[in-house]
Amino acid sequence: MIKESNKGIATLLAFALMPLSGFATDIYIPSLPSMTSAINASSLQVQFTLTLFLISYGASQLFIGSVLDSFGRYKACLISLVIFAAASIIIANTQNIYLIYVMRVIHGITVGTIVVSKRAYFVDLFSGDKLKHYLSLFSIIWSSGPIIAPFIGGYLQTSFGWESNFYLLAGLAIVLAILEGIFGGETLKNPSSFNLKNIFNTYLDMLKTYSFVLGMAMIGLAYSMVMVYNMTAPFIIEHHLHLTPVTAGYGALISGFAWMTGGFIGKSTIKFPFFKKLMICLSLQICFVGAMLLSTAIVSSLYSLLFFAFIIHACAGYIFNNYFAFCLGRFPKNAGIASGLTGGFMYVIVSTMSSGIVSVLPAENQANLGYSYLILVLISALVMTLVFKVNKNQKNNLQAA
Repeated sequence: MIKESNKGIATLLAFALMPLSGFATDIYIPSLPSMTSAINASSLQVQFTLTLFLISYGASQLFIGSVLDSFGRYKACLISLVIFAAASIIIANTQNIYLIYVMRVIHGITVGTIVVSKRAYFVDLFSGDKLKHYLSLFSIIWSSGPIIAPFIGGYLQTSFGWESNFYLLAGLAIVLAILEGIFGGETLKNPSSFNLKNIFNTYLDMLKTYSFVLGMAMIGLAYSMVMVYNMTAPFIIEHHLHLTPVTAGYGALISGFAWMTGGFIGKSTIKFPFFKKLMICLSLQICFVGAMLLSTAIVSSLYSLLFFAFIIHACAGYIFNNYFAFCLGRFPKNAGIASGLTGGFMYVIVSTMSSGIVSVLPAENQANLGYSYLILVLISALVMTLVFKVNKNQKNNLQAA
């Protein structure tokens, strides 16, 4: 078990590991155009490395939570960090796109294990208002990855080439593994028996909770907006606007800062009426997506692209922050499964929606990105309406009882 004297440092380490998924996707975003020529692959093939990571990251979380609830968090996290580092080094030393695909799947599985174990860490050790405080910080801490990673990646690409991004990921994982080995420890106090029937029933009970399922859908749709931007903006900035990878990195930096801004606003309004504040946020998002599409007929520049992306992503970060805290705190007795299911379901949606939209609306110009946002925000409005109806019916049933 974790030592009481190490709990403070271990908590900081848990927060430090939260952005790893963002680093694994965003650090090489400015390198996407360069990778296409360096490894003799098409833009869609290189973009597919992001999709594969998201699919494996999401799918692994769907089942890894039950494993962590039965066998513990600590060793699984430590082993995953080492494997992640090895996979990063292999990617940096190959130009075979199919080997990169395999390593990205390994990245997804290992990062899924690490992140689920660290989300469960907080539910294991904290409760009440302190737990709510930590849960509301998750999306804020996590968003530091999308902010910092592409900024660093743009400079690494310009100075050392795309391979340097993956060497940095490997070095980061090794350092965190060493610190985790020194200060970390097991936090699971009451392991559940690994009974497939009971585990299946737990999953089934969660999936029967419609508010939980719809909340996961809102999380996935919110982050899909950021992922569609990440997959298309570098090509728009570097090919359509003829700017540099460093500029693309700054663009992703602004996008990540917008997400974090939304998270901070979400945390500061945590006591406000849940549905009212989210409906206002979604309405603003719809308005600015419409304004973005109208503006493309007048101007299409880096500044207009980043202006609208900032506001749309800030709204998405706000929605994500509120629903993420709701979903993770919904089933405290099965923290690992709830965490895994939330993250897994989210990334299944993200990978499906982002890859599907990018294939239909390729990375050509700001208008296509605007239409991509429009698809996602309209689906979000539909899901939000369903959430409101489910919540209203639940209140009516309670009053009738």
